[in-house]
Amino acid sequence: MALDVVGLRAFYETALGEVARRVVGRMVRSRWEDHAGLRVLGIGYPTPYLDGFREKAQRVLAFMPATQGVVHWPLDGKSATALVEASMTPLPDQSIDRILLVHALEVEEHPQDLLEEIWRILAPGGRVVIVAPSRTGLWARVDTTPFGHGHPYSRGQLQTLLQEAQFLPVFWGEALYVPPFQRVTLLRSAPAFERIAGRFSLPGGGVHVVEATKQLYRPIVRRAARRIPVLVEPVLEPVLEPEGAEPA
Repeated sequence: MALDVVGLRAFYETALGEVARRVVGRMVRSRWEDHAGLRVLGIGYPTPYLDGFREKAQRVLAFMPATQGVVHWPLDGKSATALVEASMTPLPDQSIDRILLVHALEVEEHPQDLLEEIWRILAPGGRVVIVAPSRTGLWARVDTTPFGHGHPYSRGQLQTLLQEAQFLPVFWGEALYVPPFQRVTLLRSAPAFERIAGRFSLPGGGVHVVEATKQLYRPIVRRAARRIPVLVEPVLEPVLEPEGAEPA
């Protein structure tokens, strides 16, 4: 399955996609329970997870990368989606309160540029939630779901990316412990998988769910001083003519 807007939409129309939407969406909403009057932005393919914020948020937008394609959303009313270059969004500084990244970081060619752009547009005190496939989970090893494409991450790799972009993680979680197969018995048992794994904080979830806040002050990077060569004016010494030489 190609990771484009057609394949992504088709996945979320399946029973397995509905399980992913419910499980991941529940965790995202639990982090942003108090979102009334806030400006919410999703980047990647976030629309399956944004419907729950439309009623109370001041504004809800969805930006989709040009390499993926874009769909009209929401189905009722004016479209709130746009096709953009994810690392160069058409938004002013500090204009968004909450940002959700899903199906974005793992397929971004320059993830550090994406995180720096998020830092720019995120308001002081704003939060970002990143949903990224886990290297240790089964979902990253099966390419029949969108989470099986791109670069899966370990917790340490995500920690390094966030620190370099001046984000402070405030929550770490995992989700999608149910195997990523379209089997009715497995899908029916998905709530039990998530409940048991969450209760005991077990590793092996299909995705990381990380919430972070921006640090307001970036460290000043000291650059090595350039050494300017000192030009020494040459000293000219008189040259004696050899003996016996005829004057010119």
